[in-house]
Amino acid sequence: MSTTELPHIAALPAAEETATPAPRPRRMGDVVTHGVLILGVLLFALPLWIVIMGSTHDAASIGRGEVPLLPGSHAIENYAGAWAGGTSATIRVPVAVMMLNSVVMATAIAVGKIAISLISAYAVVFFRFPGRMLAFWAIFITLMLPVEVRIFPTFKVVSDLGMMDSYFGLIVPLIASATATLLFRQFFMTIPDEFVEAAKIDGAGPLRFFWDVALPLSRTNMAALFVILFVYGWNQYLWPLLVTTSGNVETIVVGIVKMIGSEANTEWNIVMATTVLALLPPVAVVLLMQRWFVKGLTDTEK
Repeated sequence: MSTTELPHIAALPAAEETATPAPRPRRMGDVVTHGVLILGVLLFALPLWIVIMGSTHDAASIGRGEVPLLPGSHAIENYAGAWAGGTSATIRVPVAVMMLNSVVMATAIAVGKIAISLISAYAVVFFRFPGRMLAFWAIFITLMLPVEVRIFPTFKVVSDLGMMDSYFGLIVPLIASATATLLFRQFFMTIPDEFVEAAKIDGAGPLRFFWDVALPLSRTNMAALFVILFVYGWNQYLWPLLVTTSGNVETIVVGIVKMIGSEANTEWNIVMATTVLALLPPVAVVLLMQRWFVKGLTDTEK
């Protein structure tokens, strides 16, 4: 019996494994971009690093013109001296007092600007009264006036009202903000008309609509503006310099400038320690509210 040989079947090739794509060669543009980024970080970070390191050295080392790049052994002494005693140039006003004054001023300015701007923008958008646009443009036109033009009339008013050397003199003249009013007005104009009609059907009045609808929708914008306005208030120098003659209400920015006297008499280790301490509150505000800050600037959903 003859056997029929089966035709030889060649073995099928095994399924080839999915090949991993070769990494894309780095482009020259990426190298240039990263190089510029690193250069920018170094330019901004190097002076800050020198200040932080200088705050840990003694006055003699810095007085000799040495640029400290490594930490020293006088950090606790310098920071404790600055926090409790300041320098002779500031009549020994403690940094703790100056930082408290700056925190009060910056917080009050930010909260006051947001509150007044919210109310004024809400009135301009949702109320129909004669001259409302004239009122808005009267507020907006103040953006076109330089600070120096407004500062001397404001100083005269504050002086006549007896508000020198007080928190009211520091805060009240800086509360009004045309920028925040403009931003809140533009935001309120994006609220759908259906929200207003639904509120009217439910019997909600203007104050109820503001409290239950407009204000909750503005939370992220308020948070973003608070960060910007807090830093703005913290960095104020010219106005506190004019209205404060007493160390009891002196701010930290004015105090740092007063610490820098003649080259021979400046206690640079205390100045640098004070500068590092002055960075902490605004940095803390930015870090704690970073998520709300970014969301307030980018979120447009209602």
